[in-house]
Amino acid sequence: MTLDTYEESEIHQLVHDFYDDIRVHAVLGPIFNKHISDWDHHLAIMVDFWSSLLCRSARYSGSPMMKHARLPELSAELFCAWLAQFEVSTARHPNQQLARHAREFSKRIARSLWMGYQIDKNPDQPPKELNCGESCA
Repeated sequence: MTLDTYEESEIHQLVHDFYDDIRVHAVLGPIFNKHISDWDHHLAIMVDFWSSLLCRSARYSGSPMMKHARLPELSAELFCAWLAQFEVSTARHPNQQLARHAREFSKRIARSLWMGYQIDKNPDQPPKELNCGESCA
């Protein structure tokens, strides 16, 4: 897959639409709202993150693994819910090429964060694969 040039406004829309959905999600909303006090700041970081992935802008510098490792309540089911919501949210995006590309990254991100989370919490046990079924495979 080659990286195409996407408009920053498209990435901004993708991120904001997704997190608008997350904030009201029955399961994920309370978790995100508990841990994010400044949504404008978080969304700006997420736009930079996705821009770095989708446009190779190199605007993001941070450690998503460390942020997620601090959260005590994560589970495979929550990662699968995040992926499912990402699929639903991005399916509405006007640029479906961008949306498909973002979904490819989202699966790798979820798997990586889930594996890292397990290793951090239980370093003596082998991590379990993230198995979200066909819709997120």
